[in-house]
Amino acid sequence: MILPVLNTSDPDFMRGFTALLERQQNTANDVRDVVLEIISAIRTQGDQALLEYSRRFDRLDISDASALEIPQQRLQQALQDIDPKLRTALQQAAARIDKFHQHQREESWQYSEADGSVMGQQITPLDRVGLYVPGGIAAYPSSVLMTAIPARVAGVGELVMVTPTPDNQLNDTVLAAAKITGVDRVFRIGGAQAIAALAYGTATVPAVDKIVGPGNIYVATAKAMVFGKTGIDMIAGPSEVVVVASGDSNPDWLAMDLFAQAEHDVQAQAIFISPEPALIHQVAAAIERLLPDMSRQQTIRKALREHGALIQCNDLAEAIDLVNRIAPEHLELAVPQARAMARKIRHAGAIFMGSHSAEALGDYCAGPNHVLPTAGTARFSSPLGVYDFLKRTSLICCSVAGAAALADIATTLAKAEGLTAHAQSAAYRQQHGL
Repeated sequence: MILPVLNTSDPDFMRGFTALLERQQNTANDVRDVVLEIISAIRTQGDQALLEYSRRFDRLDISDASALEIPQQRLQQALQDIDPKLRTALQQAAARIDKFHQHQREESWQYSEADGSVMGQQITPLDRVGLYVPGGIAAYPSSVLMTAIPARVAGVGELVMVTPTPDNQLNDTVLAAAKITGVDRVFRIGGAQAIAALAYGTATVPAVDKIVGPGNIYVATAKAMVFGKTGIDMIAGPSEVVVVASGDSNPDWLAMDLFAQAEHDVQAQAIFISPEPALIHQVAAAIERLLPDMSRQQTIRKALREHGALIQCNDLAEAIDLVNRIAPEHLELAVPQARAMARKIRHAGAIFMGSHSAEALGDYCAGPNHVLPTAGTARFSSPLGVYDFLKRTSLICCSVAGAAALADIATTLAKAEGLTAHAQSAAYRQQHGL
């Protein structure tokens, strides 16, 4: 059997379950050292270092840093050149993603108090955002849609996209997606050097206010290191899915949904949970039967064997408890009354309810964002959204009467904290007049 089988009734279940959840490896010291060196070089040498790392890692023989930018005409050409069916699919997906994210818009607000004071909150978009789009072994136009569209809905002033192009091979689908979503500038750079360039800026690449988008361990490590100089969305780890199923769920469908996650990376995690032993055996058999036909079967097999599991639980209530412990990036509920069950899930990046709601639909075109918290961080974080590209500024406008009333409270509290200047500042206008 490819996937290990765990049973919640076994005495040592928690040990195996805990080991399953602790699969995430700490960033190796050598990765941190390499990334730190790259960031330092970009900060001190700018474009010169950017060109050198592009030659070393992406085999780009470019001597003029201005050539790192891909002109808008090339994006337009890509949109025209791709297959019409693919172009239509990108446009349809973009429309659905835009529709969903329009519901996340936030508005400024304020209220007036009886004494004439006004309190409120002002919502403003970020000025400039960097979008990291993976490239190389695989290219992800869907990541362009999922990062650029909510930023545009939020009203971000300028979108700067970076994407690696090894051997100077441009991906027309990625460029077409950038054109469809209105990305302002695109650079053919990737890895930690691209993150450093976006964070600190060079003569060619502008510094941004926030960097969003998925990437490999070097990209993730770089994002963590530049946080504070610039904002980031999250530190994303390998992709993961938990599938909970019961009843007459189709085992072939379930097996394929596990494959869809496992084919991302050998570090990806796919977990199947059911209270029905027969269904678990059927899914295991479907995996064995269908896997040989998968083009990425070696990656899938390694991911399933090393990071996946089939878990037999006692009932769906126990399955809910397991899910909340895992806090998965993606959760599929192939169960009767899936929507009711979803209301009991406290921790998950995205929930796919019902047997027909394949996680892959969410990756591309359902509408909700596919940039999601991983490695249990759904306990405290959320999918990428319009709110990630907005700032909230508090508004305070005190009337004369309001300032006097608040001064009494503030003075008392400031004195309790031993901050006499605070106390005097709060009361000074009332004591000394204009």
